[in-house]
Amino acid sequence: MAKKQFKAESKRLLDMMINSIYSQREIFLRELISNASDAIDKIYYKALTDDTLTFEKDHYYIKVAADKEKRTLKISDTGIGMTKEELENNLGTIAKSGSLAFKNENELKDGHEIIGQFGVGFYSAFMVADVVTVISKALGSDEAYKWESTGADGYTIESYEKDSVGTEIILKIKENTEDENYDEYLEEYRLKAIIKKYSDFIRYPIKMDVTGKRPKESSENEFEDYREEQIINSMVPIWRKNKNELTAEDYEQFYKEKHYGFDKPIKHIHISVDGAVRYNAILFLPKNIPFDYYSKEYEKGLELYSNGVLIMNRCADLLPDYFSFVKGMVDSEDLSLNISREMLQHDRQLKLIAKNINKKIKSELQNLLKNERDQYEEFFQSFGRQLKYGVYSDFGSHKDILQDLLMFYSSKEKNMVTLDEYVSRMPEDQKYIYYASGESRERIEKLPQTELLVEKGYEILYFTDEIDEFAIKMLMTYKEKEFRSVSSGDLGIETEENEDQNEESKSENKELFDYMKNVLAGKVKDVRVSKRLKTHPVCLSTDGEVTIEMEKILKSMPNNENIQADKVLEININHEVFNSLKDAFEHDKEKLNLYTNLLYNQALLIEGLPIHDPVEFTNDICKIMV
Repeated sequence: MAKKQFKAESKRLLDMMINSIYSQREIFLRELISNASDAIDKIYYKALTDDTLTFEKDHYYIKVAADKEKRTLKISDTGIGMTKEELENNLGTIAKSGSLAFKNENELKDGHEIIGQFGVGFYSAFMVADVVTVISKALGSDEAYKWESTGADGYTIESYEKDSVGTEIILKIKENTEDENYDEYLEEYRLKAIIKKYSDFIRYPIKMDVTGKRPKESSENEFEDYREEQIINSMVPIWRKNKNELTAEDYEQFYKEKHYGFDKPIKHIHISVDGAVRYNAILFLPKNIPFDYYSKEYEKGLELYSNGVLIMNRCADLLPDYFSFVKGMVDSEDLSLNISREMLQHDRQLKLIAKNINKKIKSELQNLLKNERDQYEEFFQSFGRQLKYGVYSDFGSHKDILQDLLMFYSSKEKNMVTLDEYVSRMPEDQKYIYYASGESRERIEKLPQTELLVEKGYEILYFTDEIDEFAIKMLMTYKEKEFRSVSSGDLGIETEENEDQNEESKSENKELFDYMKNVLAGKVKDVRVSKRLKTHPVCLSTDGEVTIEMEKILKSMPNNENIQADKVLEININHEVFNSLKDAFEHDKEKLNLYTNLLYNQALLIEGLPIHDPVEFTNDICKIMV
């Protein structure tokens, strides 16, 4: 039989198909099953307009069968089949899509959609097969034909015997090489896994003959081998079902089946949109942090389906980084796919879906915060840090989206509060939103810098995450209220009378403080009268944007640039220690040097900062004791 040649362009494209276009060999089975599904769909559409045809869904299916001895894999369907001319046109000319032509020639109704677009998916079979054979009998035809090819060398077409309408594709699987294990495409467990992964929601049954063991009827202790035909795929995806028919348990089961996590999700979001872009989505808010969430290995993204066929395991473009914890899937008929259907062309449809999903996630989080506070706090405990990173990243461009979702521990409420709750109960005379940073709540509560604010009855937000201050610096204000650290040089609560007293004290003790500043040259920017201390003798405050906690975090980072806060040593002139300082200034400068260094080191310890010279510090303590 004379072998027919592919056109020159088709030869080059076939070589690309085998070697370049598809990134994973297992994709071939998805493509062949999708083509089989299209073939059954075509009968369905014909039946809509042809009264002589009836479409009984039970009669239509796809079957996958492997024969290890012959090294063959057969994918058969009961679809519309192909005539000799269609085999010639659709398989002899690569990138001519019979499905696309059918779609263009027929008005598709009833929510069905033909999957194939490009006419190249069939040729992915050559990635795993030396020989591809297609046996097909078309609807309404008395004859069947066999198309066969070994690849770029060409193909043959001949008459063949086939009783039923439909198509069989038989792949002669390649022998293993040092680099590739082709045997896996003959293994029952592997084929089932590929079908479940990519084609679980094809609308027609995908059948396989499966083997196993079961107890013998005559004995509970003896087992017998069995082989039976099973339907592998789920067919009807949960996202296409009516929401009213689904229970919380249905969504949780779907979460487990798709391996989105081992926990129980806090919330599910079911979206069905039939507008400019049609899509369905089911999203989940997990309860627990994945073990690799805050690592480079973590991959964000939603599963992306086109007409129920998995296109991407993780489509990162559907989620912003600040919502990267969301799990789930999106299915759309309106996506512009590239030739391999493995990746998306970045187009308007995808961006519109992503924008809508982003809005929906925020809305659901706000509803959770408002109506299920305990659940939201549990979620925030796990993923609040990611929301704060979102505020800080991209130069604060997302802060308006995220600021109302943030929570911090409150000194007054003794639990987590939102910024809105804080501002809503601020006294009229309070100018700023006050916060204190530290390693823990317990440590913050003991900070001397909080004394004046506590006395005034002002609420303080506790920042214990390393990202907190950086996020707030990017936020700058909330409802026109500026954020102010308890360690800031100016707390903004002094009265004119207090200001006058402080200026007088500063003037009276200028020489003392200048001397102490000189002793601590290179360590502090200034030594000042404290406006905030009540019972403690000393503390550190800062001038400028970089706080002491920010300095600690920046120093812990690799390749740090030794960025330091402008530290100010504040002295409580109403504390008895101050009298000792004045006395030493007048009578014993050496003792004043000792006191100054001790107070400075004491302030460092209070802040959790390392002492520059621990040995010197312990010697200074001994001098005081002697």
